Amino acid sequence: MNPDSFSRRAFLRRGSAVVLAASAASASRAVEPFVHSEPPRLRLSLAAYSFRDELAKKKDGTPPTMDMFGFIDYCAANGCEGAELTSYYFPADADDAYFVKVRRHAFLRGVTVSGTAVGNNFTHPAGPDRDKEVAHVKGWIARAAVLGAPHIRVFAGDAKGRPAAEAIRNTIESLEECADMASKHGIFLGVENHGGIVAESGPLLEIVRGVKNPWVGINLDTGNFHTADPHADIEACAPYAVNVQYKGYIRAKGDKAGHDDDIGKTFGILRRAKYQGWVALEYELADPPRTKVPAMLKEMRTAIG
Repeated sequence: MNPDSFSRRAFLRRGSAVVLAASAASASRAVEPFVHSEPPRLRLSLAAYSFRDELAKKKDGTPPTMDMFGFIDYCAANGCEGAELTSYYFPADADDAYFVKVRRHAFLRGVTVSGTAVGNNFTHPAGPDRDKEVAHVKGWIARAAVLGAPHIRVFAGDAKGRPAAEAIRNTIESLEECADMASKHGIFLGVENHGGIVAESGPLLEIVRGVKNPWVGINLDTGNFHTADPHADIEACAPYAVNVQYKGYIRAKGDKAGHDDDIGKTFGILRRAKYQGWVALEYELADPPRTKVPAMLKEMRTAIG
């Protein structure tokens, strides 16, 4: 036996053991605020959900007028560094070869796949309903790995008549099961403040802090807190953010119509939190996106500096 070969194998075995031990130790800790270096670095992305009317098949069966390749082209043409590829708008029969093709297309357009987003409800107790939701998210963890997406937006869900404490506990357990797989692929799971049990920052922080896996954080949607002071909730969650979706508007409690967001205030919160990562425009206003999105991207680019 070649002694050098033996030494290399022994070294690799020891190295693998160290990595596994470090991973296990890391996963045993509850999520804490992320430690970022200075200065904060914000990167501009655009969420495919902004073009949902073009990307989705119409109710009458009319095919979409845009596909994911066209959306990536749009991101490139409008100076976006990243593209958030919402899972809803991939073909139902998309396989790994398709996702590899999308990844190649993005690379050749100079656009980074900043993440993807799924729909789910993690509030179910142990059983078939929870298993179905967990399997769905795990399936997208595998697809995200093929796409090269570093982040997946997930939901907590609605309590559906369960006590809040039970729904929160169920969500934590579901997240931990999915995060075990996500950590092996190096993919973050970001829980969005998307109403339901996480309509306010308190329960959202309770969930994220309760998960014993550092690959879980918050997908911070700046337009989804409808509390007395949405910016205060944004500030409370920013240290845990692994992705940010910027809406361009704020709707506080009692403000039925909402109003334009103070972009300087919101981006200032992200900078004070030393946030490093993507800020994806997720356009939801009434005007057609092709009318408003370019101007909003320009405003965001200026705020990013």
